[in-house]
Amino acid sequence: MVTLIDVVAEIGGAEVLAVELLRGLDPDAFRRTLVVYRRLEPGSRERESQERVVAGLRADGVRVVTLEGTSRYDVQSWRPFARLLRRGDVDVVHSHLFGPNLWAALWTRIAPRTAFVAHEHTWSYEGRPLRKLADRWVVAAASDAFLAVSEQDRRQMLEREHIPAAAIRVLPNGIAPPAAPVVDLRAQLGVPAGAPLIGSVGLLRPQKDFGTLIRAHATVVARHPEARLAILGDGEEGDALRSLVDELGLGDRVLLPGFQEGGAAAAAAFDVAVNSSTFEGSSLAIIEYMALGRPIVATSVGGTPDLLAGGAAGVLVEPRDPQAFGTAVADLLDDPARAQRLGARAQERQRAEYDVGVQVRRLEALYRELVSRRA
Repeated sequence: MVTLIDVVAEIGGAEVLAVELLRGLDPDAFRRTLVVYRRLEPGSRERESQERVVAGLRADGVRVVTLEGTSRYDVQSWRPFARLLRRGDVDVVHSHLFGPNLWAALWTRIAPRTAFVAHEHTWSYEGRPLRKLADRWVVAAASDAFLAVSEQDRRQMLEREHIPAAAIRVLPNGIAPPAAPVVDLRAQLGVPAGAPLIGSVGLLRPQKDFGTLIRAHATVVARHPEARLAILGDGEEGDALRSLVDELGLGDRVLLPGFQEGGAAAAAAFDVAVNSSTFEGSSLAIIEYMALGRPIVATSVGGTPDLLAGGAAGVLVEPRDPQAFGTAVADLLDDPARAQRLGARAQERQRAEYDVGVQVRRLEALYRELVSRRA
């Protein structure tokens, strides 16, 4: 089977999940190949990250093909992928995210015996009419299964994109057991002993709405003056968020240290883990917090209520409401026993429902079903 994605890296939920699902497949039953098509600049951090991931996959026995496409219109770079399909021995192509889904929908037409699985890792489902049309009339029309990561995403695909119900399958995200922290995050960030540490891991982009989170922290600090907020990640909004911290006079109460190696495991240091997104599918960051047994405050968007069992395994608040968000965090800091109970419930739920091994076995069953149907 072949997994197709534009890039792979150590950050970015879809990219991490695609690699873990491929790596987890039974090597005795599946001949695993990864095709990565977008060219990354030599020497860039993204390129170095991808090279580390690729080296690890090859060590695990996964074949990796890099196409080095220079743009989305570089059709010539796809020739190795076309040759791979024309050999006639690829049973499944599984693509991740919109661009790879679209390319796979076009290229798998030359391999009629190959099953095609398109994997949507969520978007806002607002605006972008051309994308909606492409998802419905190109990707869904060509695919044997169109995967959604949550029931909420499935509803969005039905109601907003009008994709046929029979085409959609739901495969929630899952993660591998978290590694031990590679750094003492509190010491590295200079958090005073005994000071509460609230934290979030993610790319600094509009979807994550870290501006609301920073404003919420002003409410937390009013009740817990020593509390620190750490946002671990890089991205386009970094400068704007630092300006907001200065504007609100939060100073060293908000820490923006950039991308941290082992960021997911570093979340074990959080007294409260938070997610302020305006939309989500099935957030890997939240699942990582669950695996670490952290008490969680998150916005009630997308698949997050399903992850947190409607609020039984974490606190849900409305998006873009800094006052409510800050109050929820401060309330957990005031009630450590409740925070501990919520963290324990979240951890139990993650192990039962959102472990990558559970999802890999479901995916293997789907592949077998689709290959049998094609045959």
